[in-house]
Amino acid sequence: MSHSEFLPENIRLDDSCFDDSRQAIIRNRLSGNVIKIFSNQYVILIVHALVFAAIYFLAFALRYDFDFFDNPFVYIIFLETLTWVLVLKLLVFYLNRHCHDVWYYATTKDLQQLIISSLTVMVLIYTIKTILFPTLVISRTVPLLDFILTVVVLGGFRLLLRTIHDDIRPRLTNHEMTTTLLVGANHLGARLAHNLHSYPEARYKILGFITIHHEKVRLRLGQIPVLGHIDDIQNVAKKYHASDILVIAGILNGFRMRKLIEQCKKANLNLKIVPKIENRLGNRDIPVRDINIDDLLKRDTIQLDDAIIRELIADRRVLVTGAGGSIGSEICRQLIRFCPENLMILGRGENRIFFLEKELKGMELTSQITPIIADVTNKARMTQVFEEYRPEVVFHAAAHKHVPLMEANVAEAIRNNIYGTKVVADLSDEYDVKTFVLVSTDKAVNPTSIMGTSKQMAERYVCAISKESVTQFVITRFGNVLGSAGSVVPVFSEQIQRGGPITVTDKRMTRFFMTIPEAAQLVLQAAAMGHGGEIFVLDMGEPVKIIDLARDMVRLAGLPEDAIEIQETGLRPGEKLYEELYFHSEKTITTEHPKLRAALHRPFYMDEVRFQVESLCSLLDAPPEEIRRCLREFVPEYKPFQEEANELSSTVTA
Repeated sequence: MSHSEFLPENIRLDDSCFDDSRQAIIRNRLSGNVIKIFSNQYVILIVHALVFAAIYFLAFALRYDFDFFDNPFVYIIFLETLTWVLVLKLLVFYLNRHCHDVWYYATTKDLQQLIISSLTVMVLIYTIKTILFPTLVISRTVPLLDFILTVVVLGGFRLLLRTIHDDIRPRLTNHEMTTTLLVGANHLGARLAHNLHSYPEARYKILGFITIHHEKVRLRLGQIPVLGHIDDIQNVAKKYHASDILVIAGILNGFRMRKLIEQCKKANLNLKIVPKIENRLGNRDIPVRDINIDDLLKRDTIQLDDAIIRELIADRRVLVTGAGGSIGSEICRQLIRFCPENLMILGRGENRIFFLEKELKGMELTSQITPIIADVTNKARMTQVFEEYRPEVVFHAAAHKHVPLMEANVAEAIRNNIYGTKVVADLSDEYDVKTFVLVSTDKAVNPTSIMGTSKQMAERYVCAISKESVTQFVITRFGNVLGSAGSVVPVFSEQIQRGGPITVTDKRMTRFFMTIPEAAQLVLQAAAMGHGGEIFVLDMGEPVKIIDLARDMVRLAGLPEDAIEIQETGLRPGEKLYEELYFHSEKTITTEHPKLRAALHRPFYMDEVRFQVESLCSLLDAPPEEIRRCLREFVPEYKPFQEEANELSSTVTA
């Protein structure tokens, strides 16, 4: 018999053409036709009617020990009640949409609905018998048995179909599978393993889990064993002949990820990352990817207190300055999910604001998006913005951030970072803004650069105005942001693509790193927690050596460490070897959020700070050295680059 006889009329294949790929096409067509047939509501209704009749018959048979045919009275009761019981059950099950389900996708929700529908039928049978047929003699056990059998038979049949679809069918496929260990013995790992097994096209066979908790070894999740601890992954992979290791993004912190990479490298194992489920929505495939630099530096996931953030943001008018920048745009993306009434995205660059507006509106949320082109140093324009839109919450992310550029353009750093902050802060106070958040930097601590010193003065102004205003002024201070404009990661990537060399200023240099989403989440959490006058600092873990970061990126590019030359270029103007998150005089205290600490700074008074800011702003047309002299007078902690370099040189010599 020809294979073609099993196909629809429009498909005719010659047996000689029946290769693997065409078999796959035919299987899909046939299975698709079967699904269409058994997804038809009328077919499902007929199947239900037949099953319900058999179940009702079986309920009578069990009640009367399978000899009720010998009892004409009982047999007559069965026949008299069968019709209206069937109609009743079909009506209840149809209204509860059981005839609309695809059975082999049955879940616990479907089981719950099955129990509810069956229980409803049982109650209705008792009610109808009592009210409409009071003289009808029917055993009370029959409806109860009918309820139990309905749940067992229909539930069991759906479970059988689900098992065939998810477990048996994938094992019968001809795909060559990659033997794999999955890091993460938790609910995320269990779901991913199930998805991979029920979707053979992914071609990953999960042999077992690898855990970071010793107590979970030898347990089972969804019948998949936990084979070993992450520190013993080389031996486990060798024992079970695994070739690949899968890790869900974010499940390991940077330290463990680095260690895992080294172990996989020694054992010649392929290490891959699977994006989190929220990043896979709308995509049936499971997009496994290579390790990237974020995975190496990521700390434990920051858990936001959504409730207090929503209380601050929802249905309010929110303004973000510097919205076109890396941090400002991410703040907007995080804000939009808390449904502000109007999100005002303000920036000087029209192209960035245009594309950000388009992106935010593409999220199809209810918030109004208002693009504003303005310069925060233009007081008249900013006054117009506050007068027209009356923002209730302000996130001030507009700033010049490039250290060497600000060393060469001192006046612009003062104009944008100090005067711009003063303008927005004063207007926030004048227009009774509820909460104002200044985005600051660790370079403001014991600064050696114009950029850092200008941000320190901005911090002081915000702290001083908070003492006199009903507005809650708070500050967030964090380190270098991966992926932001001008950060080392894109610079190193470009240098690697060119074949090197990678330029590192000093092999001793360390930095605190965080991702763009982490920075934005910190800002939102601080805004919701602040009462006014606080400086919030993210717990950023241990600092990372820049030269180690460069070597990691070479390895991630699939190259030997010595394939790309790494050159030291020396400190540039304004740079320092080690960044700090706190002044020595600042005390730090814990907050209700485990990843945030608050810095208790020395008091700043408005009269003094206003005099200092106005003095600096009056020097915008003065020579750079005059501005530097003034900064040193107002910020004793400021040590210009050359002094810092001399001190480091003398320390090394000693």
